[in-house]
Amino acid sequence: MYDLAVQLAETSAQPRLDAGSIAPALLTWYDRHRRTLPWRALPGMHADPYAVWLSEIMLQQTTVAAVKAYFLAFLARWPAVGLLAEAPAEEVMKQWAGLGYYSRARNLHACAKVVAAQYGGVFPDQEDALLALPGVGPYTAAAIAAIAFDRRATVVDGNVERVISRLYAIDKPLPSAKPLIKVKAEALTPDLRPGDYAQAMMDLGATICTPRNPACALCPLRAACAAVAQGDPETYPRKAPKAERPSRQGAAFFLRRADGAVLVRTRPPKGLLGGMTEIPGTEWRGDFDLTLALQEAPMAAPYRQLSGSVEHVFTHFALRLFIFAASVPKKTAAPEDCRWVSDAALDGEAFPSVMRKIVALARENEV
Repeated sequence: MYDLAVQLAETSAQPRLDAGSIAPALLTWYDRHRRTLPWRALPGMHADPYAVWLSEIMLQQTTVAAVKAYFLAFLARWPAVGLLAEAPAEEVMKQWAGLGYYSRARNLHACAKVVAAQYGGVFPDQEDALLALPGVGPYTAAAIAAIAFDRRATVVDGNVERVISRLYAIDKPLPSAKPLIKVKAEALTPDLRPGDYAQAMMDLGATICTPRNPACALCPLRAACAAVAQGDPETYPRKAPKAERPSRQGAAFFLRRADGAVLVRTRPPKGLLGGMTEIPGTEWRGDFDLTLALQEAPMAAPYRQLSGSVEHVFTHFALRLFIFAASVPKKTAAPEDCRWVSDAALDGEAFPSVMRKIVALARENEV
């Protein structure tokens, strides 16, 4: 309660801020209200580039709440980038399973190998060198340079886009507004404490300048915010209408051997869910014909269609899968591209979320 009262008093007493005052005002706020995160260095301590890189890769299109447990598990298992580089790819994929956007895991492992082999396990501290690493784009390179090495780099994620859009009441909708937002953000980035400033901007967007019901009364930048002056901060950033997400359908075949083993296979290393374990199934198509599904079964068996279906939403399409189950004799050999996994080991496979849903539905129907 005391903190809330102090913040209200501070913001209500603020004079009108100009652009040159924004960074100092934000850093003052950050020093008092910064979030405590497992990958973030404590005040006065130097950030660990490995931890910063690992967290930034995991946080791409994923919430802080979802990432925390995965980050801590990765760090406990592979506390240095060299150890991660030496890990088998299938173990990295298993550890990542459930976090989604699996190309990140493949790039994570590839990047660790490059840093270990070409940089002796020490991350480069310049944006251009960071950009050359696998899986590191402009945002991630800027974030690592600023947060890990305190280089002056402009870090713009979704939170920062929202803050800048409101500060300047940018009417152009996203994503076409991104270049303008980057220019505005660049002009505000300070020479001193750029890493703290980048994290302060992210914290402001995550805790105060939220998408809905922003706490403008508590914002250290309230006096500079054009959207607040207009009285409609929640309408920013403007967004172009979303295209309708197409739908696809398919079937999956849950085969259990008499000894309890389940048939699985590994998806190709590239492409959607690349390198992950899957329950064998059909191609996912917009014109899927359920009556022809068994023609794509991995082997002949007495299949029965399970009641219900599995639904999953990917970035670019929505998926619905119909599940067929069958039991086969103990000595049944696996098809060439498949393998049998004991039921005890099944949960440890590198299943993405959609495959875990299939396993769960099949198990429910076995009870």
